[in-house]
Amino acid sequence: MSAPADSPASGSSATAADGTDDTDRGAVVRRLRAFGSTVVRLPFTLALWVVIFGLGLVTGALWDHASHKSWYVDVAFGLPALEENKWWTIVTSSVFEPSPGKYVIALILVAVGIGWAEWRLGTARVAIVAIGGKIGAELLSVLLVWFFSRDFTSWQWVDHMAGTRGTGVITMVVAAVAVASATLRSPWRLRVRVFLGAVVAITFLFEGTFGTVQYVLAALIMLPIGEQWFSTAERGYLPRTRREVRMLGSVGILLIAGANLMVFFFPASGPLGPTDANDESTVSMIVILVINLLIADQLRRGRRWAWWVAVVLGLLNVLLTILVVALVAFTNFDSEGGVTVGTTLLWAVVLAILIPGRFAFAVPWRTRRSGSVDGDPVDRVKELLHSHGGGTMSWMITWPGNEYLFSAAANSVVAYQRHMGTMLALADPVCDEDELRRTIAGFIDHAEKSGKTPCWFSVGAETARIADELGWRSLQIAEDTIVDLPDLAFKGKPWQHVRSAINKSKKENITFRLVVLADEPFSIKSQVRAISEEWVGDKGLPEMGFTLGSVDEAMDPEVRVALAVDDTGSVHGVLSWLPVYGAVGADEERTVRGWTLDVMRRRTDGFGPVIEYLIASSAMAFKDEGAQFISLSGAPLARSDDAAEAERMDRLLDSLGAAMEPFYGFRSLHAFKKKFSPRYEPVFLSFRDESDLPRIGLAISRAYLPDATPTQLVRLAASGGHD
Repeated sequence: MSAPADSPASGSSATAADGTDDTDRGAVVRRLRAFGSTVVRLPFTLALWVVIFGLGLVTGALWDHASHKSWYVDVAFGLPALEENKWWTIVTSSVFEPSPGKYVIALILVAVGIGWAEWRLGTARVAIVAIGGKIGAELLSVLLVWFFSRDFTSWQWVDHMAGTRGTGVITMVVAAVAVASATLRSPWRLRVRVFLGAVVAITFLFEGTFGTVQYVLAALIMLPIGEQWFSTAERGYLPRTRREVRMLGSVGILLIAGANLMVFFFPASGPLGPTDANDESTVSMIVILVINLLIADQLRRGRRWAWWVAVVLGLLNVLLTILVVALVAFTNFDSEGGVTVGTTLLWAVVLAILIPGRFAFAVPWRTRRSGSVDGDPVDRVKELLHSHGGGTMSWMITWPGNEYLFSAAANSVVAYQRHMGTMLALADPVCDEDELRRTIAGFIDHAEKSGKTPCWFSVGAETARIADELGWRSLQIAEDTIVDLPDLAFKGKPWQHVRSAINKSKKENITFRLVVLADEPFSIKSQVRAISEEWVGDKGLPEMGFTLGSVDEAMDPEVRVALAVDDTGSVHGVLSWLPVYGAVGADEERTVRGWTLDVMRRRTDGFGPVIEYLIASSAMAFKDEGAQFISLSGAPLARSDDAAEAERMDRLLDSLGAAMEPFYGFRSLHAFKKKFSPRYEPVFLSFRDESDLPRIGLAISRAYLPDATPTQLVRLAASGGHD
């Protein structure tokens, strides 16, 4: 007999006599338990919060200005306190706030900032870095004030600071967050640090108090300490991906524009005097604002000219501020105007992103091309790929950073890049078969007339054969791994790992989706970017380019993206597939005949065999659509039989591949692809003669890592030496 509709057995929740739903009550209990367990894990945060709140309540400072109380001089820290031998103020200044408004801000920041840092670092370590950072910043600030307030300077702001006492816990928050940021993975470690630096700089800009001096010093001291002794997942201050550099640089310029706007409408008094400029009109302010917005937008797009403008403006601002500080400190110079230390600190943060991140700003004003073509050359390249077809790597020539050599009639094209005096032609020419020899010869002639060393990188057997007939040499540098789809079936022992991945995905409610990433909602795109940036952050080198795409390239509407998503909407893995156009069927209709694997990322703590699952699911989906094959792509600088080819491969290229292996796993990735029982097609490097190989090797390293720092290149070389 079935249960009555209103009974608990029917699935409905019971209602208590007081009208309270048992389900709601249970949810409240679970939330209270979760909150209690969180509080238990944060005893230092809880104790500090209770002490600050309790003292404010007892003394009445929560609703009245503590700085107006008679006892304030006995708890506030500063140079006068040390001169009066009130050493205890080093500690007591941390648990009082000067005003009710500061109490509200401080209590929120302790709960959020110190709480998060304790969650990341643990109770003992967060107590050490918070208290130690606070004391260190206090003592250093007093030392600097004492030094600059001596008779040899005439800096009025420093003289004022010499007579100031202050209280506040926010310095502890800055110190704790600065150290805890070292425990994060990319991209969040840099985002938190940039946010912290921006907040500290803006606060210093608008207040310029003794306390904000301590914020700046705490950040400068504790960031290196955190990096040196508390880094876990990765190390370094540099951004890893092009998108991250562009986004942070753009946001930094917007913050500077916003700060200048705030200063215009709400002038303050900072270390260099009043921040308002008496001669600055509304029109000039609007012009400066528009220029900043334009630079920020172009930085977001990766424009090279915007990078140069931003760097020059930032350096001029920093140098000008240093000059003004010297004049104010040692002369009677009146600095009233738009120059402020606060905006200079913001510029310093932006320059710290832009200068080492210059690799992200390689997009020229317009794409270079030789030959006659109307409109965007990339659009014409795509038209040629649609009509002539191409190899498994041909779609990569549509990516940013390539230059194009078109024929006179614009019916053929060669894509290339310039590095180290070399023109690296990427992939096979896109043209009719009858025009292949002429197109190859045309590029060689164009490069030699330009005084450059020509080279063909990652080309197929036919292009290599024609190059050899023209007197060149060709070496196999990789193997393209091809999986034919018409007869593909995951049967038999060789496919056991694939079947296991598919079966496990069903048990864990993982579903496969094949999408156009650009059309996906923000939640999906942001997860994909986060997974990719975390993967790059694990490497010791910046995001690579040339034949290795990123999420930006995966946003192309013609690129398909495979996603593994669980029932909560979380993305566990992502693949991107580049179209391969060519003739299909008896009528030789030009359409997508295959797909090439490009981006391959998995979430660190996600579904284990997600890559195997995504590749297998993609293969079957493309098979159902009529595709002939998928290419798992050739692992750059990797081959299946190193011993057989060692005599033919130049030592420099072999060393480069070995050096990159610890960072990007090219050769281990090549071994992984063997799981899918592919057939192999050789990929060649074609060159004039052996004397060109050293320059070509350097050019290839620059193509993949166009702006790696000297330290990173040293690490690359050192790792290769131990291979």
